[in-house]
Parts: sequence; structure tokens; C-alpha cells
Amino acid sequence: MIRYWLRAALLSCVVGLSGFAADAQTLVLRGGSVYASPDATPLTGAVIVATGGVITAISRTGEVQIPAEARVIDCTGKTIVAGFWNSHVHFTEPVWRTSATGPAAPLTAHMQEMLTKWGVTTAWSLGTNPEDGFALRRRISSGEVLGPTIFFAGSIFAKDGHPAYLPPEIRLPEADSPERATGMARYYMELGLDGIKLFTGSYKGEDKPVVNMDAAIAKAAVDVAHAVGKPVFAHPQNTAGIEALIAAGVDVMAHTVGRQPGYTPEQLASFKRQNIGLTPTLSLFAKLPIPPEIAARIVDNIVSQLKGFAENGGTVLFGTDVGYTQLYDTTLEYELMRRALSERQVLASLTTNPAAYFKAAKKGRVETGFDADLVVLEGDPIADVRKLAKVATTIRAGQVIYQKP
Repeated sequence: MIRYWLRAALLSCVVGLSGFAADAQTLVLRGGSVYASPDATPLTGAVIVATGGVITAISRTGEVQIPAEARVIDCTGKTIVAGFWNSHVHFTEPVWRTSATGPAAPLTAHMQEMLTKWGVTTAWSLGTNPEDGFALRRRISSGEVLGPTIFFAGSIFAKDGHPAYLPPEIRLPEADSPERATGMARYYMELGLDGIKLFTGSYKGEDKPVVNMDAAIAKAAVDVAHAVGKPVFAHPQNTAGIEALIAAGVDVMAHTVGRQPGYTPEQLASFKRQNIGLTPTLSLFAKLPIPPEIAARIVDNIVSQLKGFAENGGTVLFGTDVGYTQLYDTTLEYELMRRALSERQVLASLTTNPAAYFKAAKKGRVETGFDADLVVLEGDPIADVRKLAKVATTIRAGQVIYQKP
């Protein structure tokens, strides 16, 4: 019964999404500066027209006719970029347990505080109850709840890999053999999930050893996901967890690793050869409940990891672990990333990098024919990376899903 319900929920998501785009009004952003991509020279005094959820025209003011029925947003003095991806979030807070039947207003309000207020138009959830997640996605797709496009990954833990930071009463899906991992991964794919997250390292507490997943178990799950074109994320906790995800062929590392002093040359070579991506989640480590001097040393270490990874040609994907952490404001993450990357590289981690990595061909750029996923910022993020957190308006599929009061 649960499989039938979830498949039905997923089908209604797809139907609802197409209806959302088809019913979208014509939206015009007028007068702003536009970065078509992170590497582009900005187009000043621009007009962007979006109809049916798609960008249909981009030009300078006066060069395009604005439809009489269009909703026009004055962007004078502001900067427009493609919609942001947050590639590591969680919908596990109590409000999301009401996703199926709860009032829409509280769901929209919390979504704004958590994601859309910060420009997020697409998100990867790496830990959400599928029933809650599919219900939420269905209501977003229909326009009832205002939120981003969401992809969901199902989690697999190693045997006895229950992390210390998760309540002990929660039953977690553990795999003690490759056969078990294969069965769990197949179930997730049949359920309609979009990917898998493996805990190749689980933190058990300061006085206990990390529980690592055997590479053969991880690879069994990876093989199932890759057979149907789905990505696999991994949560490494130490060097052994990194080695396991490399051996298994995982796609994305969900964190940097504060307990390892930089990536080794061999690891960097494997990352590049296998095109393994990274979501750094730097602010998560900066806000750990530990003495400030220890947190500062950990941050220095993971910033160095990010710098080495990027200089090696690795794909950086913006992610904050929000939902697990309640640090909704993205400013600190941008400030820490800027210690390792340029402003344009940070913007790419939000836009072109994830769009290319996850094969979303019509996202990540502000170009005619692309999805009208857009963010209006109150300043130029190439001049000051903190402006990426100063969001005036967030637009998904041509619909305003957040506007600063």
C-alpha cells in the first residue's frame, strides 16, 4: 500500500509541475544588471521576459515590447542571476510532518525562512521521510505551497552506524551486506526517489570510533542507482570514509572532513578522474558547539580542503545542510567559501555547476529558452560575495516564490 501511495504521489507531482508552468503569467524584470552566467560580463539596464515558466526574451530597456498583461518588477539598481541550487538540505523539522494535510501558509513561511529567502529555486534533500517529501513536492508543484524544485535521496547507513546526533529512537536503514544494500537501493528507486545518500562514515561520539561502511556495500548501492541514471551522495567522517566512497564510485561528497588534514594527492587524483563533486558545508563546522579556537582550526582545515579540491579542477556544489542545522542565513557560508574561491566560482557553485552536474540542461543560466528560475539581488555579488545573501526576489518557473517585504 505504501509503495502504491508514493508512486501515486510522485505521478501527481509530475502532473502538477507541468500545470504550474503552463499556467504561469508573463513576468517582466526591468532595469537590472544581468549576469547570464558567472563568467559573463553583466548586461546593464536589462529587460527579462518570462512566459509559461520559460525565459522568452532578454534585451536592454526599450529593445523589447513588454506585454500589456505582464507583471512588471522594477529591478533598477539590482542584479539578476540564475536561480540558486542548495545541494544539501533536509526536510526533517517538525513543520514538514504536516506536508500532506497541514495548512499551506505555515509551510510556505518556513520554506521562505529556510530556502527561498536565500534565493534557492532547486534543492537536493539528503534526508527526508519520503511520504512527507512527496506530499510537499506535490503541493509545491501545484502552486499551493511556494517553494523550490526538490530532489530527494534515500539514506543507507552502515551496520551499527546510527550517528550520535540523531535521536536513538529513530530506526535508520542499515545495510550489513552488499545484497542488503542492493535491495534497499532498488526499493528507493522503485519508490521514485531521485538518488541515494550513503553514510560511509558515521560519527558515534567523541569517545567512540567512527563506524565506516565497507566499500563493497557502498558499491552495491551505487551500481543500482547508476544503472538508472541516478546520483549517489556520501557522508564521509574520516579518511576511511573518503576511501570507501572513492572505491564505490560515489558521485558527490556531502561534506568536507574536519578530521582529515587536507586531501592526499592520490585522493585528489581520484576525485578528478571519477568527477566526484563536493558540497563543502563550511558554516556547519564553524558553528559546532565546541571551543572557538578548536572550531577555527577545523574551519582553516576544511577551507584548505576546498581550496585544494577546486584548484585540482573539482566541481564544487553549494550546500549548507540546512534543516539539520538551523543556520538559515547563507552569509557565513559565502564568506568562508570566498577564502578558497573567487566570487565567480562561488556563484558557479550555486548555478552552472549543479545544473551541469545533475544534467538540468535548462537551468543555471539566464538565457532565452532556459527555465525562468531567477534571483534578484540587492547588489553585485561579483563585487561582494555577501550580496548573494541579499535577496530581493526569488522566482521559480516564472512565479515569484519569495519577495522581500
